[in-house]
Amino acid sequence: MVLWWTLGGPAGESDSATVAKGSRGEPVPSFRNDVLPVLTKVGCNSGGCHGALAGKGGLKLSLRGYDPEADYFVLTRQALGRRIDLDQPHESLMLVKPTTALPHGGGHRIDEGSEEYDILYHWIRGGAPPPLPNDPVVEAIRVHPATARLKPKATFQVTVKAVYSDGRVRDVTRWCRFSTTEEGVASVDDQGLVTVRGPGEAGINVIFASRVATARIQSPFPTSVSDNIFAEELQSLRTTGLSRTIDEHVLAKLRALRLPPSPVCNDYEFVRRAFLDATGTLPTPEEVERFVADPSPDKRARLVDALLARPEFVDYWAYKWSDLLLISSRRLPQPAVWAFYQFVRQSVADNKPWNQFAREILTASGSNLENGAANYFVLHKDVTDLTETTSVTFLGMSITCARCHNHPLEKWTQDQYWRFANLFSRVGLKNGDRSGEVIVQSQPFGDVLHPRRGRPMPPTPLDGKPLAIDSRSDRRRYLADWLTAPENPYFARALVNRVWRHFLGRGLVEPEDDLRQTNPATHPQLLTALEKDFVDHGYDVRHLIRGIMNSRTYQRSSVPNAHNGADDRFYSHYLVRRLPAEVVLDAYSQVTGVPTRFDKIRVGTTGGVANTKSFPPGTRALQLPDNRIVSRFLDTFGRPERAQTCSCERQDDSSITQALHLNNGQTLNDKLRDSNSRVRRWARQKLDDGTVVDKLFLLALSRPPSAKEKETLTRLLKEATADPQTGRPQAIEDLFWAVLTSKEFLFNH
Repeated sequence: MVLWWTLGGPAGESDSATVAKGSRGEPVPSFRNDVLPVLTKVGCNSGGCHGALAGKGGLKLSLRGYDPEADYFVLTRQALGRRIDLDQPHESLMLVKPTTALPHGGGHRIDEGSEEYDILYHWIRGGAPPPLPNDPVVEAIRVHPATARLKPKATFQVTVKAVYSDGRVRDVTRWCRFSTTEEGVASVDDQGLVTVRGPGEAGINVIFASRVATARIQSPFPTSVSDNIFAEELQSLRTTGLSRTIDEHVLAKLRALRLPPSPVCNDYEFVRRAFLDATGTLPTPEEVERFVADPSPDKRARLVDALLARPEFVDYWAYKWSDLLLISSRRLPQPAVWAFYQFVRQSVADNKPWNQFAREILTASGSNLENGAANYFVLHKDVTDLTETTSVTFLGMSITCARCHNHPLEKWTQDQYWRFANLFSRVGLKNGDRSGEVIVQSQPFGDVLHPRRGRPMPPTPLDGKPLAIDSRSDRRRYLADWLTAPENPYFARALVNRVWRHFLGRGLVEPEDDLRQTNPATHPQLLTALEKDFVDHGYDVRHLIRGIMNSRTYQRSSVPNAHNGADDRFYSHYLVRRLPAEVVLDAYSQVTGVPTRFDKIRVGTTGGVANTKSFPPGTRALQLPDNRIVSRFLDTFGRPERAQTCSCERQDDSSITQALHLNNGQTLNDKLRDSNSRVRRWARQKLDDGTVVDKLFLLALSRPPSAKEKETLTRLLKEATADPQTGRPQAIEDLFWAVLTSKEFLFNH
């Protein structure tokens, strides 16, 4: 029985379709909707086979069937037409090769008599009709069940139905590609059979005809936790507004997974955590003691407000957005670097709404030295670079794969890529009169050609409405209108996810710049709520930060309890993470009292003479406008190169090289040995051992030492001081070094 035209769906949905008829009056499979899904499912047009850039064995197919017309041509017209035999279909190379009736480099792919074989056979037997412009196309796919809650070792079958443009609904489970986001939680085979392997949550991704859907699988942890724990947590919430929304969503997920949360951190932990996350600086001992001694119930909220108003907050977040925008002398002259950085820093200082910030960058015109935002187009001169950088920067997703073919892991097609790219095709650049000056302007003409079709595509935002190709209006403004519209499903979400990751250690979607459908959020309802609140409050980044920092979720202890130690994504406890390179370097300067010296940089020329700008004494790493300032420490500890818009550029992992640098490198050791360091000052002041320990712990760790720590370290200091080969300064230096290289200092917790 031939099944490819047997269509069906839920009650009330159309199950009829117009099908081609062969010479014997039989319905003939569609090349677009039947043949290509078979070739995709069995892997013939995959990247490792005939879908490779150069093809295989003389046959080049489009990757996963993104170009039906070209595939039809090479299968029916190339190789002297030997790939199909209309008179003797069973002798066609399309059948004898994958069944290995003839030797096949790709191995055995299809069994004779299988449904795959029958579709190919009857298509050839029916005259091998080509794809037609009016062929029905897949508009959406539906996966069932959309959610499932199961115990480990349970299995179930996912079913998938495709909705076509002619209204019919068809079971396409057999032809879909399946994958899982968490192999340790749930695995899935080629036919959609899911096996639950362990506790947690996983997404089962389904792709068919460049359409994507996800089923969410949840398997609670095997803990005997009473619901009273979560009820008491909800009752004890003092948060309001956005903070309460965060806590309620996170607690609902923890309750569903049977993960009891850790308690709230103590005041010492909170003040250090808040300072580091919001400003990239340590609190002073006086600030720590004043905060801890404050009996006010709202002191944490007041501290958050105070931190958001500090100039250090502006420094930190200007630096963070400079990373995102790739502000660097790698591709910009120094005057342009300063202009771009000053634009970003002033925007942060003014708390400029994120939608306005993005609009000013994407529509910037004029001199790049007077309008720093215009340097975005000086940095990214190529249309494809602009297209791909903009999608990652402001939409949090990469569409690079779609430049050459339909995206293999997402719904974006090659046509959509080049429609989007054509929005950037009319940006003109010309040199100005000053050194490093470029004039950016919008031109009324110019298009980028689709590489496969050889013609320009109507300029169209992703999933947006096209702009008339002959329109003389500024295409960048059209893009900015779409990008910053409240109904845009990507723009606000991308920023919310970036900020969430900064404070919680892991994005609701991880990595933070990979917001594709096949990478679902751990808390989709929470992400939607955060996005809506962000838009409703005028894209106010500080409002978002305030809501996160005031939440109980952010303020939880980093110490796991007996049940949530394995949790690294559901926020049952604060995720410990290493401090960024710039924060560590500034903290070393702050604790030792010895600022880091940064070299002068060139900012232009006057009459052929180079002009340089000196960084004033006390300039912190987080105040540098350019990441090309020489610093072996920053490079060793993972400073990003700002060469590509990707969160992966910043390395937060610890390494042997870092350990060697702390042991033998000059950065920390020179600060400790400096004649003006706190080490030398405290030695000259003849502070007693206990005072040294107390002051150092408050200064570096934002807490007093425990009784055991103080007893042990006081004894060691006394012994080292008494050793004639060590002496007092060396003993204090060793104590500083031990504290400043400890995990407690180098990590936020």
